Order: sequence, then structure tokens, then C-alpha cells
Amino acid sequence: MSKIQQPSNQIRLTNVSIVRLKKGGKRFEIACYKNKVQEWRTGVETSLDDVLQIANVFINVSKGEVAKTNDLQKAFGKSDVNEIVKEILKKGEVQINEKERDHDLGALRREIATLVAEKCEDPSTHTPYPVGMIEKAMTEAGFSVKPDKTAKSQVSACIKQLQTDSTLPIQRSRMRIRVILPTADSTRLHDQIVSGAETVESEETGETEWAAVLLIDPGQFRVINDLLQKECKGRGRIETLAMTAHSTTA
Repeated sequence: MSKIQQPSNQIRLTNVSIVRLKKGGKRFEIACYKNKVQEWRTGVETSLDDVLQIANVFINVSKGEVAKTNDLQKAFGKSDVNEIVKEILKKGEVQINEKERDHDLGALRREIATLVAEKCEDPSTHTPYPVGMIEKAMTEAGFSVKPDKTAKSQVSACIKQLQTDSTLPIQRSRMRIRVILPTADSTRLHDQIVSGAETVESEETGETEWAAVLLIDPGQFRVINDLLQKECKGRGRIETLAMTAHSTTA
């Protein structure tokens, strides 16, 4: 038999998202399926049956204490459970237990470390670090993960803090680009372009065009691109060969 009438006090909190709203001096809670609250709020999910584990309003979900109709009427000015549930879903605060929060933070921390490992390298060998080594350096640097922000948005701050507060030598991996411009322009712009590169991997000078493959710090991309725009008036171009590249001469 299916457990349709599962006692509310037997809900396993690891599988439930509790949404809590304080109103009229009382605390009201609803028990939702994990990840469904955000889908409801963004309009992806529209069926209450698919959001709620139990179609009821509680004073305390974990203890199975159902809110009294009189309390609902006083606090919300109505007793229609569906309408009250919708208000709690919209305005309530999602409760996350400590174990779940630690797990989510750990996963986010790992994701940040993985992105940093993809974008950075050891300056002396120009090779990437293992993710585990990045995580240890994050701990050493005291990097604090922000749970309300994406991993991608925290990468730059993490790299900067590793460079200033950890003992791990680290720099952004170089970008591999190809610069092509008329030979006539290369004569006067050569030194400015090459000076912005960490490594000149190849240069070719033809009758009409000069081309070079360079390893640059990502921050130099705009500098070189602006130089071409200003000085070549559309005659030169810059191509990205690899967003993250490691020196072949290391």
C-alpha cells in the first residue's frame, strides 16, 4: 500500500523544504518538495500539488502541528488554505537545515575551486593546479563562500584573495591569440603589440600581412584590441585561439 496518510511528524526533513512566514504574531509553515519553491516563484511550476508535500498549513512542520483555522483567519484575514499557501510560498522564507546548508556550501566551494583551477596556473611551470590544491589554498586564505551568489561570480574575488592571502603562487592562465594586420602597420605597431605579450609563439611577415601568435594575460586582450581599433581603422584583427592556454616553452 502507498503511504498516502503518512503521519506529518514522520516527514524526513532531509527531503523537504520548509517555507516559513511570520504573520499576526504567529509562525506559519508549509512543507514543500525540494527545489520546487524556486520553480513556483519563477513561474516554471504552477501546480500546488507538485509543490506541496502536504496540502496544509502548520505551526511547526517537523512536529506535525497543524495551524488552527481561527489562527489562519486572524493572521491572513481568510481561511482558504490554498490562498494562504500561495501567500506563504510568495512571501515566506525557505528554511535550510544545518546539514543541508553545509552540503550546499561545500558543493559551491568545490565549484568555485574547479573554475579557479580551470582559469589559473603555476607561474613558474605554467601548468594548472589540481582542484584539491586550490581548495586548500582557499582555506588558507580564509576565502568565504557567499551562498547567495553563483560560483562564476565569485571566481575573480577568489583568485585575488589567493594571490594576496595564500602561500600558493598563482596567476591567471594566459590567453592564446593571433594578431593580423597589414605589414605597413606592423612596422610602427610591432613593439607595442609584442610588449603586451608574455610569450611570442610565432611571427610571420608577408608582403601584405604580418601575423603573430601570442600568449597574453587576459587583461591585455582589450588593450591590444583597442590599439588595433585606434591605429588600424579596421585593417587589423585579433582572434582568440584559446581562452586558457599554457606555455609550450615552459
